[in-house]
Amino acid sequence: MDLAERALALCAIRSPVGEEAEIARYVSEETGGERIGNAVVLGSVTGKKPAVILAGHLDTVPLQPGDFPPRREEGRIFGRGASDMKGALAVMIELWKSLDHKALPLELVEVFYDREEGPFEQNGLGPLLEARPDLHKASLALCLEPTDLALQVGCCGSIHATLTFLGRSAHSARPWQGDNAIHKAGALLLYLQSLTPRDVQVGELGYREVMSITRIEGFTGRNVVPARCEMNLNFRFAPGRTVDDAAKDVEALARRFGADCKVTDRAPAGPVILDNALLQELRAITAAPVEAKQAWTDVAQLGALGIPAANFGPGEQVQAHQKNESCSEEALRRGYRMLERFLSGAVT
Repeated sequence: MDLAERALALCAIRSPVGEEAEIARYVSEETGGERIGNAVVLGSVTGKKPAVILAGHLDTVPLQPGDFPPRREEGRIFGRGASDMKGALAVMIELWKSLDHKALPLELVEVFYDREEGPFEQNGLGPLLEARPDLHKASLALCLEPTDLALQVGCCGSIHATLTFLGRSAHSARPWQGDNAIHKAGALLLYLQSLTPRDVQVGELGYREVMSITRIEGFTGRNVVPARCEMNLNFRFAPGRTVDDAAKDVEALARRFGADCKVTDRAPAGPVILDNALLQELRAITAAPVEAKQAWTDVAQLGALGIPAANFGPGEQVQAHQKNESCSEEALRRGYRMLERFLSGAVT
């Protein structure tokens, strides 16, 4: 099966977060890999040669109208997850099936896991890595997240917190009899609107720390002054800052503007591994541009276990989570060739 047909077949399997059983079964049957829950592992780390892990998540964001059936048009694959990241899964499957593993200078391990698009605490990579401690000895892991075939190193951490403003309800015809909780949130909203990103330099790479309100709720009735306003604040922070320090910054911001704060999801930043020998070889062999990862990915979770990790994938960042998502067939072919050259030619 060529890469485009493989990507099309994967896009034809519905796998929104939490519903990965069918696609895990497909990958296991196609590759002969070990099934661990709704994850699949190909190969193992024996220590006889440096080991490289290729990692990809099986799930997608929730489905949208028009996602099915997937289609192949004018050199592109259209379907939910085409760029994030079923095109990359197709590359992983075809690499595994076509390479001469015994002749490789590296041990190749491939990991397909579930629940990446949901809360960090439910992410399927953690339990998989716990079940397979041999993987902790890998020399390099590559998350095949959509990077437009750039080598994106490190990743931003992420804090989600619920900020709550409390007021007192009243009839909207007589608002002076109440205390509008949404209006009380206004000063914080204006502050965040004026807040510029904080630039953080780590070696040759620049990251940006940003805070955004991504959800606001306070509706009781359209003629009722709301007594409660809840907002989701998302803080993306650069490598080098701990998740505890980031949470303290969010809590301090809430106190400053008179809101209660409850941190609901925390994910660490990923370490920057520019000095990793295999990463340097990948960079030299492929000539891939090197960038900071201005998002969260599982390089953070891998790095926390001592596994050096970076992001490199054929999907297009601008297509991730979009309606009518697609990926380029040429990018799939280029990504395959770049990884094939690296896996076959590394000398470290």
